[in-house]
Amino acid sequence: MTPDDFPPTREAALARLAAVRPADYARSRNALEGAVTRLSPYLTHGVLTLPEAHAGIADRHRLDPQHKLVYEFGWREYFQHVWQQRGEAIFASLHPGPLPDAAYASALPQDIREGHTGVPAIDRAVAALYATGYLHNHARMWLASYVVHLRKVRWRAGADWLYGHLLDGDLASNHLSWQWVAGTGSHKPYLFNAANVAKYAPRDWHSTGTAIDCSYEALDRIARDPAAVAAEARGDARGEREPPLLDGPPAAHGYVAPDPAAVHGRDVWLVHPWSLGAAPADLPGDTLRVAVAIADWHRRWPWSARRWSFVAERQRALASLLWLAPAPALVAALAGARDVHAVDDPHLRQALGPAAEAIRWRPAPRLFAPVATTCASFSQWWRRTRLAG
Repeated sequence: MTPDDFPPTREAALARLAAVRPADYARSRNALEGAVTRLSPYLTHGVLTLPEAHAGIADRHRLDPQHKLVYEFGWREYFQHVWQQRGEAIFASLHPGPLPDAAYASALPQDIREGHTGVPAIDRAVAALYATGYLHNHARMWLASYVVHLRKVRWRAGADWLYGHLLDGDLASNHLSWQWVAGTGSHKPYLFNAANVAKYAPRDWHSTGTAIDCSYEALDRIARDPAAVAAEARGDARGEREPPLLDGPPAAHGYVAPDPAAVHGRDVWLVHPWSLGAAPADLPGDTLRVAVAIADWHRRWPWSARRWSFVAERQRALASLLWLAPAPALVAALAGARDVHAVDDPHLRQALGPAAEAIRWRPAPRLFAPVATTCASFSQWWRRTRLAG
């Protein structure tokens, strides 16, 4: 992985899709150097949709509905289902975990943020995150498990931090995955040890002789003991410098304040950060493409400069106007438009609040049939859904 592995273009997404080998994925997906798809930044930002990804693979390879890759696609839509059903509740513990919330610290320790815990699996993960904006799912789980169960930090503190630095940060997938690891969104805490790291990670990640070098039985006792906390790294050890998180794109990207006159009486297509694909073909011919970034939402959910660059470059390729504003100013500027169209997305709905009702929403493309009732687990949702189409 290099910092430039995710060009923000449709061509790069399709090239990545063409390289997917489902059999290799199923065989090696747990290994950090395995044949994972690395499609997630393109899926999160709508450069590529899940139905497109599935069809692009199924056109070249046999892809049974029970294939592990289809399951992984399912997890993404399941997490969206939970967010749709539970709303803001996903940002608090869905149910009690191994310990009461009060047993966990509210802030992420500095040695974790700087990647000098002394546990190579954790420190390498932090370094990779800051260098590339991406982490293999196994590394994300190790990182979350260490933060919550060995360092006794609230899962929400870790989830918010990780979200800000990920290119593919999706609030539902990220925060509900942390809850799954923490045991507040699953039946038991997810634990890992040095032997697990040695099995699936390169040698420089191996963590023999560290806090994670013990049995699963010992780790489970630690996870359930509020007094059992792995020591914070001390001394002059220097790790990574955490990149700043920004509540808007850097000025060099050229976003400006909304101009109501530019859209007055026009049909508008919103090129928002979670819909960076082509506009629908059935829009009126004179529809104006307007890219938006919502400043007050990003004060709550800031992004790294790397992620802003990914989104900004793609928005610039798709839209003639780039607007940055708080939601009220954006909504006021769009009020004079004839119609405002956008792909439905829970991030944008959260950002706009009640004003979202003024948007003419286009349904987001779904790979799986919707499930109307709340499902308490992925397995329950999987039994009730099916591949759409």
